[in-house]
Amino acid sequence: QVQLVESGGGLVQAGGSLRLSCAASGRTFSSYAMGAMGWFRQAPGKEREFVAAISRSGGVTDYADSVKGRFTISRDNAKNTVYLQMNKLNPDDTAVYYCAGSARGMWRDGTLWPYWGQGTQVTVSS
Repeated sequence: QVQLVESGGGLVQAGGSLRLSCAASGRTFSSYAMGAMGWFRQAPGKEREFVAAISRSGGVTDYADSVKGRFTISRDNAKNTVYLQMNKLNPDDTAVYYCAGSARGMWRDGTLWPYWGQGTQVTVSS
């Protein structure tokens, strides 16, 4: 009953920025009970890896070491949307980026998140 839809991906030069959005719909992830949200990414031939996560209220965030200081996760519960602001992008950031959601709890292990979007492609050229 939960639908997550990512947008904002595209092609960007190294050093540039992109902002990804993930819009949630459905009863489980209403504005009232959106729960924790996270971002993961997967490059071709590689396993899915954790990028960032944010708590229900936005008061707690977590970032992978590889993106800390460059990426910022945020949310607007009134719009039922979570964002990932990506700055100082490099080719290693090239991947399909997935939005994940849970009613409670946030983890770096992607297998623990019950709700997923379809992904949006981010390509960073050198």
